[in-house]
Amino acid sequence: MLRSLTSKRFAQPVARHIRTLPALSRGLATEADPNANPITGKTTFGSLSDEDRIFTNVYLKHDFRLKGALKRGDWYKTKELVLKGTDWIIQEMKESGLRGRGGAGFPSGLKWSFMNKPLDGRPRYLVINADEGEPGTCKDREILRGDPHKLIEGCLIAGSAMKANAAYIYIRGEFYQEASHLQEAINEAYAAGLIGKNACGSGYDFDVYIHRGAGAYICGEETSLIESIEGKQGKPRLKPPFPADVGLFGCPTTVTNVETVAVAPTILRRGGSWFASFGRPRNSGTKLFCVSGHVNNPCTVEEEMSIPLKELIEKHCGGVRGGWDNLLAIIPGGCSVPLLPKSICDDVLMDFDALRDVNSGLGTAAVIVMDKSTDVVRAISRFSKFYRHESCGQCTPCREGTKWLETMMDRFEDGRGRPEEIDQIWELTKQIEGHTICALGDAAAWPVQGLIRHFRPELEQRMAEFQKSLSA
Repeated sequence: MLRSLTSKRFAQPVARHIRTLPALSRGLATEADPNANPITGKTTFGSLSDEDRIFTNVYLKHDFRLKGALKRGDWYKTKELVLKGTDWIIQEMKESGLRGRGGAGFPSGLKWSFMNKPLDGRPRYLVINADEGEPGTCKDREILRGDPHKLIEGCLIAGSAMKANAAYIYIRGEFYQEASHLQEAINEAYAAGLIGKNACGSGYDFDVYIHRGAGAYICGEETSLIESIEGKQGKPRLKPPFPADVGLFGCPTTVTNVETVAVAPTILRRGGSWFASFGRPRNSGTKLFCVSGHVNNPCTVEEEMSIPLKELIEKHCGGVRGGWDNLLAIIPGGCSVPLLPKSICDDVLMDFDALRDVNSGLGTAAVIVMDKSTDVVRAISRFSKFYRHESCGQCTPCREGTKWLETMMDRFEDGRGRPEEIDQIWELTKQIEGHTICALGDAAAWPVQGLIRHFRPELEQRMAEFQKSLSA
């Protein structure tokens, strides 16, 4: 029944989607340029075609329910994918080059393989992080709202690769419509026999549950999320042991992001090499970018990895408000990564390595655009308030350091500081960074570091003007 409802174009051979030979026949040499894609030989990236988009209902223009999902190609030959076994699934994921879309960018195939151990009698769990508490980030909620069946199918396939018994989807409590759509999709999948006992007729039993969070940003960290599901305070655990050995309820667990799992079925149907044909080496595939702030058309859009930041904004968002020359700075990956001034934004590519090389990060690919009307010091000060509020207080550097960051940045807003205090707050961020159990300390420190690195003259000028006003 499911096969008859599915669009016939998805039944065509996978080979038509792989553009390896045409690119190589044009004489594009991958050896000459280390940044060239190893499959296609491309050295410029972007302009993703509609036929290569994985998420086709991001704007909720079509039916999100099972009938609409089947028409878009979801649940097509899922049984065959599951029956191909753990080793094949993990190998295809490794070949695709997919890196985690939650911010850390860890190779997904490798992460899934950590669970590929002999069964020891304990149940195994797949946990999906749908908390999405990073300010500026709004990509996973679009998947939950418009393409929930992609996530559920991805859970089944990823779960089978890990020999998991169930998936827990930890969803942000404020996501009412998203949770409603997801629960409806889960109910449909159970009714159709796609999950549950003998999922898709594969002989594999797999359950999917939703767990509503209470809005704590710290629960975006994988062990905090596990603690929260278990009914405890959302505080990070010390590692080791890692979740793959001792995770949810003391059992082997893998925690991963919504987008990471939702793309898995399409990758397996089209082949890992198809996904790897997009983007630069080590930065493969397509990605959901969410652009907000001072652009003419804020949006969430799926594009090829390694697309130039300027092209992403000009093509999909109608450009910066007031023109590109009115740009002040951009935060490329959510509020936890350092901002970049316009001089860097002119040429930088949107991928893990390119942004790392300019002392920032891709993070969740939440692009926050700030034009010249922005009080950049006040903006970073607001981030410091957020991280102080969201710190769980378990680690002394974070508990004490985020409070000092908030206090000092609050004074810097008005210029009520001395130039030597800029070096003091830089040293403070270095004492927080890398000295905490989880990455919240780093997330609190990096925005302030980015401000000092690129806008120190603004801080010094503000302090000079304040001292001048006192002596007047």
